Formats: sequence, structure tokens, C-alpha cells
Amino acid sequence: MPRREARGTDRTLVHVQELHDAPLAPLTTFRLGGPAARLVTAHTDAEVVETVRAADASGTPLLVIGGGSNLVIGDEGFDGTALRIATTGFTLDGTTLELAAGENWSDAVARTVEAGLAGIECLAGIPGSAGATPIQNVGAYGQEVCDTITEVVAYDRTTGETVTLTAAECAFRYRNSLFKDQPDRYVVLRVRFALEDAGGLSAPIKYPETARALGVEAGDRVPAATARETVLRLRAGKGMVLDPADHDTWSAGSFFHNPILTDEAYAAFLGRVQDRLGADTAPPAYPAGEGRTKTSAAWLIDKAGFTKGYGTGPARISTKHTLALTNRGGATTEDLLALAREVVAGVHAAFGVTLVNEPVTVGVRL
Repeated sequence: MPRREARGTDRTLVHVQELHDAPLAPLTTFRLGGPAARLVTAHTDAEVVETVRAADASGTPLLVIGGGSNLVIGDEGFDGTALRIATTGFTLDGTTLELAAGENWSDAVARTVEAGLAGIECLAGIPGSAGATPIQNVGAYGQEVCDTITEVVAYDRTTGETVTLTAAECAFRYRNSLFKDQPDRYVVLRVRFALEDAGGLSAPIKYPETARALGVEAGDRVPAATARETVLRLRAGKGMVLDPADHDTWSAGSFFHNPILTDEAYAAFLGRVQDRLGADTAPPAYPAGEGRTKTSAAWLIDKAGFTKGYGTGPARISTKHTLALTNRGGATTEDLLALAREVVAGVHAAFGVTLVNEPVTVGVRL
């Protein structure tokens, strides 16, 4: 059972910033979406908790926003209270790290590498806030936050208490967690990690692309700073590092999950691949637990005919990576959704696989 956090001075409420009919598009990496009836920016855990409690007590719909890197907000906006978490706090005690939910994730990764610690260096450049990372068990280039998270402090809207959940209680799995299973129950306040002091070296390199770029074998270690810089370079080459001047980064990063298929579904998928692309074609395949295989959403999209830069309107596939849908400037959320639906339908028609979106949708459905 999650343990309750003691109440104390954290209950003190500092005046929060409040706006009405407030634009939400600037708070998202897509730069899309209509306004919120009310926008509250909270700078302390107490402000977060009190804002959530007030919304729940009045029956007001609540939208929690961190870095806005995983949100698709409808053009009509949000008729309720949007809570922007802007809390700060980076505490490093030996190899134990605690981050406030509002801390910039990429900056936090850089600081741990500067401290000579390993464990999250290959998660460099991922946009968004620290509080969002446990929600979908953020991962990239061979690392996932579940590898290092020890505890998550969250406000439980069901019990009205602030609780601490262990990593096991968070029920982490591929791009999923307890927080995603119960999206209206928990509001993440702080995340705690156990990192590794490997003398300035990285954790063992797992991801083949990273190993190739580093010129090492899987399982080798390299300077943590070198691993981080290499990942940033790889991500930038795919338009996955935020740059206001680059429309390829006006996105939510990977828009679709990599599909995980049962043995039966994978066999049917493989038959479709060979019928469409030839008997010698082997799609990407990775073990995903007993009787399950993960394949590549980017590969599926490309082979279904949606290549880099696909589209003619203001919402198009990135020119750098087929897995990113982008706002080229002037797009609406409906433009984006029309493109996403076209891709989903095309991939299903070609390969019998239904892609599932990664970003959270607000007021709209794919």
C-alpha cells in the first residue's frame, strides 16, 4: 500500500497565478489547442494540492499540464481549470535524486551527468517535465525511467492524501504505469531516483543504434557525458530535440506507440508484410515478453507509404522522422488529427496493425 506523506508546512498556500480564457497552445510543444476557461500556475506542491482539491470540491473539470510535450488539445480548448505545474526542486544526495514535478527533464539529466552519475544519460533531450516521466514510463535509447525510479510522491484525489508509491506500486511497463491506468486519480508531485556512481561512466549501453554511434559493443560503458551528447545528436537528427526555429520539432515526438503483437497477430502481420513487400522482407522485431513481439511504428508508417515530409497541409509528417507528426505553422488540432487518422487507416489497411497514439488527447479523440 502507498504510504501517506506527513502533513506540515507543505500545506501553506502561496498565491498562485490565475488567468481566465487563457491560451493553452503556447504551453504545448505542438503549439495547438484552444483556451482554458481558467489557467492556474502552481509553483509549490501546496499550491498544486490546493488547486486540485478546490477543483474536485466544486466539480470543476481539471487538466494538469507539465511541459506540454505529450498533449493534443482540441481547438475548442478546455472548459475547466488547467493546472500548470511549475514547481522546482533538484536534490542530489549521493546517488539519490529527487526532482519536483515541474523540473525540466532534459536539464535535470544534464545535471546528473555533470555530477558524474549514470542511469538516465540516454534519456537526454526528451522534452517535458520530470513529473510526466513516470506516467508513461518514458524511455529511449535503451533506458526507461522505471530502471531508476524508486518512489513517486503524488496527491491521491480519491483519498485526499499525499502518498508515496514504490516503484513496484507504480506498475511500470512499456510506456505505461499505474498513473496512466488511473489518469484521474493521481497528480505527481515529486519523483525519486537511484542513480549509479560508475566513476563518470555511463550505464551499460543497450540500444544498438547508440552502440553503433559510439563505436562500442552492447554492454560497454562510455563516459556518461559522451553517451548524453551522442543521444542528443541522434535525437536532433530526427527532429526530437526542441528548436523553436525548426517546425520538425513542433510535435509530440513519437506520435504512435511501437505495436506489441501476440504470436498469432505477429504471424498474420508477417504474412501481410511478405505479401506486400516480398518474401525476403523481415520487419523489425524485438522480444516483448513471452508470446509477444514488438515491431517498429516508424517502419510500418514508412512502408505503408507515409514517408518523411508526407502531407500537403499545415500538419505533416516530419521531414526527419516518420514517427513524428508536426505543425508546420498555422495548423489546427483538426488538421493534425486528420493526418493521424489517415496514417492509422493506411497502416491498418497495409499490415492489419492498428497504431495507438502516445500523446494524451484533450477534448478530442483520434
